Amino acid sequence: MTETRRRSRKSPYPLWFFIPAAIIYGVLFLFPTISSLWFSLTRWDLSTAEFIGLENFQQFFSEPFLVKGLVNTLIYAVTTSGLKTVCGLLLAVLLTSNIFARGFLRTLVFFPVLVSTIGIGITFTVMMHPTKGIINVTLETLGIPGPGWLTNPALALFSVALVDVWKGVGLATLIFIAGLAAISPDYYEAARIDGATRLQQFSRITLPLVRPATVIVVTLSLIGGLRSFDLIWAMTRGGPGFSSDVIASVIYKQYQAGFYGLSTAGNVILFALIAAIILPFTLWFNRREVGE
Repeated sequence: MTETRRRSRKSPYPLWFFIPAAIIYGVLFLFPTISSLWFSLTRWDLSTAEFIGLENFQQFFSEPFLVKGLVNTLIYAVTTSGLKTVCGLLLAVLLTSNIFARGFLRTLVFFPVLVSTIGIGITFTVMMHPTKGIINVTLETLGIPGPGWLTNPALALFSVALVDVWKGVGLATLIFIAGLAAISPDYYEAARIDGATRLQQFSRITLPLVRPATVIVVTLSLIGGLRSFDLIWAMTRGGPGFSSDVIASVIYKQYQAGFYGLSTAGNVILFALIAAIILPFTLWFNRREVGE
């Protein structure tokens, strides 16, 4: 009986079957990761490398503009992730109800996801021009002075974040629509019979049962926000000053300036930051799911 169980547990695929995947994984992930860790501990150029230990990391956290990029990265990721989650869920609830032209509205919400990020960045840069942009021109017509969306250091990062939300909320909405579609209508029918209001149905049925979709949206949004570069670079290039710099744009600027070791250390810090945020969140959710 024990021998039979062992045979049933044995993988139906031979060991050599996994070798191609292991080689691809090693070449495309393990080798670059280990190389990045090594080069982050060196002062290197295209021909030489000098081991300097943790000096690159010490310099990274001692330079105010580099620390500013790290803080901005966290602010940007939390802002975009939170807004995408909230707006995506509300739009999904709206687009799963019986409204007119529901299919067209779903397409309209998802369309920005398909458009080039650089194209969106350039378009909104023109629209947010402080004097000639259509947004401020419209506000002035209404008697409201338009702010410097991308020229005011206090607004630049959040302006780009709003554009990021506009572009990415369609994907969040699509994921939430799939999560809502998986909820049985019997729950809502029973709640209506018991006299529950729409708000009570949303808080006590929709929110708990759509949690797996919420975790997916939050995880993808956080990872995208922490890694964001192209939209920020297209709209502000990290400016004005360093007000909208994030780790990715800082890394790029250091590469351009020839500080390869420092920029590689920034890559390692970004990798560690994503892992430190996403892994505990995923483990916490999985344990909670098992507990329930």
